[in-house]
Amino acid sequence: MTARPLRNRDAVAAELDWLRALVRGESGDEQAQNLTQARELLDGRSSLGEIADGFGLTGFERSVLLLAAGPDLVGESVADIATLGAGDRITFAGAMSVLPGAHWSAVTPPGPLRHWGLVELLDPVSAVRSPLTVDERVLNHLAGTGHLDVRLAAVGRPVPAAGWLPATLSAAVGEVVAAWRADRPVVLNGMQRGNVYAVFAGAAERVGLTGYALDAGDVPADPLARWDFLRRMERETVLGGAAWLVDLTGGPADGITALGGLHAPVALLSVQAVPDAVEVRIDRLEVAERREVLSSALRRAGCTVPAADSDVAAAVFDVSLPEIEEIAGEVADGAALWAACRARVGSHPGGLATLITPRATWDDLVLPEAQMEQLRALTSSVRHRSTVLDDWGFAQQGPRGLGSTALFTGPSGTGKSLAAEVIARDLDLDLLQVDLSRVVSKWLGETEKNLARVFDAAENGGALLLFDEADALFGKRTEVRDSHDRYANIEVGYLLQRMEQFRGLAILTTNARSGLDPAFLRRLRTVVTFPYPDPGLRERLWAGVFPADAPTDGVQPRQLADIDLPGGGIAAVALTAAYLAAEDGGGVGEEHVRTAARWELAKSGRVPRRGAP
Repeated sequence: MTARPLRNRDAVAAELDWLRALVRGESGDEQAQNLTQARELLDGRSSLGEIADGFGLTGFERSVLLLAAGPDLVGESVADIATLGAGDRITFAGAMSVLPGAHWSAVTPPGPLRHWGLVELLDPVSAVRSPLTVDERVLNHLAGTGHLDVRLAAVGRPVPAAGWLPATLSAAVGEVVAAWRADRPVVLNGMQRGNVYAVFAGAAERVGLTGYALDAGDVPADPLARWDFLRRMERETVLGGAAWLVDLTGGPADGITALGGLHAPVALLSVQAVPDAVEVRIDRLEVAERREVLSSALRRAGCTVPAADSDVAAAVFDVSLPEIEEIAGEVADGAALWAACRARVGSHPGGLATLITPRATWDDLVLPEAQMEQLRALTSSVRHRSTVLDDWGFAQQGPRGLGSTALFTGPSGTGKSLAAEVIARDLDLDLLQVDLSRVVSKWLGETEKNLARVFDAAENGGALLLFDEADALFGKRTEVRDSHDRYANIEVGYLLQRMEQFRGLAILTTNARSGLDPAFLRRLRTVVTFPYPDPGLRERLWAGVFPADAPTDGVQPRQLADIDLPGGGIAAVALTAAYLAAEDGGGVGEEHVRTAARWELAKSGRVPRRGAP
C-alpha cells in the first residue's frame, strides 16, 4: 500500500476514534489532536471528506455516516456504540443524543444520507430508532478500496480516452465540457460511432472523470427500479468519478426524459428530443486529420508504410479514430494497409443496397475507344481526388461538387452495370448497388432517410454507389398540383444536394436519358453514352464470351456478329447455348448458339434478320 492510502486510512480511523470518544462521554481532546495531525499528514481530503463534500453532508451527517460504518471498519466500535443502549449499531436517536450539530432533517428520506443510499435502515418501521448500516459501495470507498457499483459494473463498459484528438474532435470535446459545467445533458450526433465515443471519453478525461457506456436496455423499465439505477449513476459520479454515455436510440420516451434530468455528466445518443439538452454535432474528420492520425498510429505500431500509401488510404476510407488504431495493429501483424482499411470500415446500408464483390476487369468490357477513355479518366478522378481536392485546394472553394458523379446511358445490355463493376475492381473498392424498391417510400421523409443511410454507408466505406435505372429515382420534377408532387420534388431536391456533397463516386445508369431531371444532368461530372454494339463490337463480344474452359466446336465470332444483340444478350445466349451443348454431350456449336439466339430475340418479340441461318 502506498503512502496516500495509508494516510487516508489513518485519517479516517483518527476521525472515528474521536467520535467513539464522544459516544463514550469523553471530551475527545486527545483524539482531536491526533485527527489534526493525521489530516496534516494526508495533505488533502480523506475518502470521508470526498463523500461529505460530494453529497453536501453537514458535520452531523458526516459523523453519523462514519459511526454507521464503524463496526465494519474497526471492531472495537461495537462496544462503544453499545453503551448508548440500542445494540451494536448506531441509530439516529443515539447519534442525536451525543453528537454536536444534530438536526432532524438528517433522518428524512430527502436528506443526503438516505436519498443517496449512503446509510440504510435495518428496521424501516422506525427511522429514528432503526440500526444503521452503510451501503457496501460507500463502505469500500471509505476504506480506500473503491470500485464501480456492482449493479452498474454489470452493464457499464469503460470507454478509454485516446491519447490525442484531432482538431475536429477536440472542438466537440470543448462543447461537451461546457455543457457539463453548466449542469446540462448533452446529445451527441455523428455519423461514426467510434468518433462519438472518442469525443465522450475525451470530455470525461478533460474534467477528470472516467467514461462508461450503457445501452438503452441496461436502464430498467420499471419506474422505481429506474429511479434507483439513476441514483446509483449519480452517486457513482461522486464516488468513482464516472461520466456516462447512454445509447437511447430506440429506447422508450419516458426513459429518455428521465436520463435527460440526470444530475451527472451524461451524454446521450438519441433520435428523440431531450429536454434542456445541448446538441453537439461531431463532424467527420478532415482528410488531413485522418492522414495525420493514421500516419501516427502506423509509426507507433512500428509499421513502415510509405507515406503516399497511407495518405491515399486515409483519403478514400473515412475511418474513425478507434478504427485507425485497430488498423495499425492489423498492419503491424502483417496485413496490407488497403485491405485492412477496406475490411474494417465495410459498407453496411442494411437492406437498402446490395454489396457486390467486383470481379470484371477492363478486358471484359467491350466499348469504343472514346467511351473507354472516359471511363479510365473517371477512374483516375477517384484515385487522385485527394491530391486535387485537398492538396491542391479545390475542396476549400466549397463543399459542393466534390464527388465524381457519372451517368451511364444507353440501351439495355450495353455494359453500363458491367462498367461500374470494372471501375470498382480497378480501384479495389466495394460496389453498392442501390435497391430502389427499398429506398423509395410512400411515407413522408422516409425516402430521404433511406438515401442518407446509403450515402453515409458509401462515404464511411469508400464504396462506389450504383443506381441502376436511375430515372425511377432521379426523374424530372413536376409541376406541383398536389401534396404528392410537392413531396416528390423535395426528394429530387435532396438528391441533387446530397450528390453534390458526396465525396465518392456515384454511378447512375439509365436506358432513357430524356427522363432525367435537367437540373440533375447539369450537376453530373461525367456522362458516358454506351452505344448499341455494331457488328465490329459484337464480334469482339462473341470472341470473349465463352470461358477458357468451355469447349467450343467451330464457333466463329465473325459469323455470329450478324446476330442483332447487345452485350448482355450475347452473354445470355452463350450460357443457354452451353446448357444445350452439355445436354447433347459435346462442345458448343454454332447451331446451339443460333438456337439460343432465336429464343433470346423472341423475348423482345424479334426474329433473326432475313437471310440468317
